[in-house]
Amino acid sequence: MTNLIERLADSVPSWGARLAYGEKTTLDGHDILPVAIVVFGFGGGEGSGDDPDGAKRGEGSGGGGGGYAIPIGAYIGGPHGPTFRPNPVALVIAAAPLVSAAGLALARLLRSS
Repeated sequence: MTNLIERLADSVPSWGARLAYGEKTTLDGHDILPVAIVVFGFGGGEGSGDDPDGAKRGEGSGGGGGGYAIPIGAYIGGPHGPTFRPNPVALVIAAAPLVSAAGLALARLLRSS
């Protein structure tokens, strides 16, 4: 089980690069390369044990993983090279935790003064 989790974790960097930057497409003569924030998580476990009375023997194993991607914009080719065009809705969603944490920290600083 541990080897499987380690192999999955080792392969995440190559998955992330391929998933964070999508396939290049052409629209109205402009090359477009979509960009996303990609997050993965994996976990595993094993266990064993005996009942103190010796009546039962415990065993266990398990594992799981998951991930998600948030499309944040695209690089669009132009006469002066590629430029990044953000997806405003996705940027607000991706920035919300950072803005919330900064606001909470500022509120605590002001309250302690």
